[in-house]
Amino acid sequence: METPVFNELKSNIDRAIHAFEGRITQGISPASLSLAYMDWLIHLLHSPGKFGELTENLTRKHFAYSVWSARAATDPATPPLIKPLQQDRRFNDPAWGKFPFNVIAQGFLMREQWWHYATTGIPGVSRHHENVVSFAARQWLDMFSPTNFPLTNPKIIDRTIQSGGMNLLKGMENLLEDVQNYTTGSGPACEGFCAGENLATTEGQVIYRNRLIELIQYSPKTEQVHAEPVLIIPAWIMKYYILDLSEHNSMVRYLVEKGHTVFMISWHNPDASDRDMAMKDYINRGVRDALKAINAIVPERQIHAVGYCLGGTLLATTAAALARDEDNRLKTLSLFTAQTDFTEAGELMLFIDESQLSYMEDIMWDRGYLDTTQMSGAFTLLRSYDLLWSRMVSEYWLGERPPVNDLMAWNADSTRMPYKMHTEYLSRLFLHNDLASGRFIVDDGPVSLRDIRVPIFSVATEKDHVAPWHSVYKLHGLVNTDLTFVLTSGGHNAGIVSEPGHPRRRYRMALNRPEDKYISADQWYERNEASEGSWWEPWSEWLAENSSERVAPPEMGNTEAGYAPLCKAPGTYVFEK
Repeated sequence: METPVFNELKSNIDRAIHAFEGRITQGISPASLSLAYMDWLIHLLHSPGKFGELTENLTRKHFAYSVWSARAATDPATPPLIKPLQQDRRFNDPAWGKFPFNVIAQGFLMREQWWHYATTGIPGVSRHHENVVSFAARQWLDMFSPTNFPLTNPKIIDRTIQSGGMNLLKGMENLLEDVQNYTTGSGPACEGFCAGENLATTEGQVIYRNRLIELIQYSPKTEQVHAEPVLIIPAWIMKYYILDLSEHNSMVRYLVEKGHTVFMISWHNPDASDRDMAMKDYINRGVRDALKAINAIVPERQIHAVGYCLGGTLLATTAAALARDEDNRLKTLSLFTAQTDFTEAGELMLFIDESQLSYMEDIMWDRGYLDTTQMSGAFTLLRSYDLLWSRMVSEYWLGERPPVNDLMAWNADSTRMPYKMHTEYLSRLFLHNDLASGRFIVDDGPVSLRDIRVPIFSVATEKDHVAPWHSVYKLHGLVNTDLTFVLTSGGHNAGIVSEPGHPRRRYRMALNRPEDKYISADQWYERNEASEGSWWEPWSEWLAENSSERVAPPEMGNTEAGYAPLCKAPGTYVFEK
């Protein structure tokens, strides 16, 4: 007869094996990839019509390519046979239009196009498996792009001739430096940017600390402030100072200079001892404890709550629970690149299915947390050209190191996520979409975003690979309150850190009231023209319009209520590695 201890031992053996494999595969489930591949291959082999179409397509394109190549070799004005996609910047350099590099580039684009046909539109293949196979094919092809190799990239050849090979020597130095940093687990110290020195320098005090958060209250910059304070909830996957970078682009500094009393959550960077921290802890010990502290420091005032990325999803969930319980402490909600419906959550869904989730759970079970390498690996694959291949060419073949800026320094300062919380987050939100479906449980009862009645300001970014703007837009179908939606230029981070005066910034904005009819995201885009400038300015006006009178700034903390200042901002949790 098997005992519970024996059963647990067998389960632990399986988990240990999966965890060991995961270190090699960077957290990608071999079973998930195999299932997708077999689904595609079996249905392709059982579709002779599609197989014949692919064969005919390949023959026709190779013939057209051969004819075109002969013309391009003698006539430099020959127009390209295949035009790259609008977002494909690999062959933008004019040198790719000259022989023989034009022939090399066109041959690669032709193969890339054919593989797209081969991995999509196969009858019977599940949508998820089709996306996985198509994505894997793109990654494999990207690896062999002619832009990545010195003998087929005209820019590398030209630079090598002009510099006498010094670019290759410098590139070797860059490579050895990166290898050393990787093997030792270290990196260049701060690269000239350090939290508390020239990042996260807005004056303030940590006025509350528990195992999960430090709550920072920022010093006022004006003689009077808006009566309602602002609470900012960043994502726990990032250090909070993305919103308090340098002085010129700090959202926190901008808000206090506009007369707001600002509070910020700084998350603890979890380790193995925090493995059992769950979503309820992030709601209760995170958002609710912060609200309780602010209520003690600024009593009898509602709060403008702001959530960024995962922090926005957490805030929306908590706001729904407060609304369900008739708790009216919130004045408004501002959500930045925050998803609430995960049915179209972008290419991140490629890494989330039952097999992948089980595999990742075993990896986290072994360590007690999700390491930063697994997260950064997934994001790198989503933007392989920007984050991997173009960097390799620039730094190793051209010998160029881009100057580090504050956003890059922040991006290198990553955090971990505890085992239990991240498992719940991926399963309940990404995989089963419980929040949008009204099945997400808070305090033993489900919550619905339709219970929220306070005004909402939602911001999405045009080039977001983490929270695609079409996915963020789905909030329109989930709430029954005034919703101001903003679509700004830039990506997930750069689009949010978009201070006034930042060049080449634009945004679209429109208000949707409960009585307005629903329109699709693309219809919304066509109906609302872009305005030049920073979205921070209309957001600041929106906060002011939804605030009451101006009053004297509150004291820093409240010693009598148990919220005495503990240390100066940026606190201690921000330095946890």
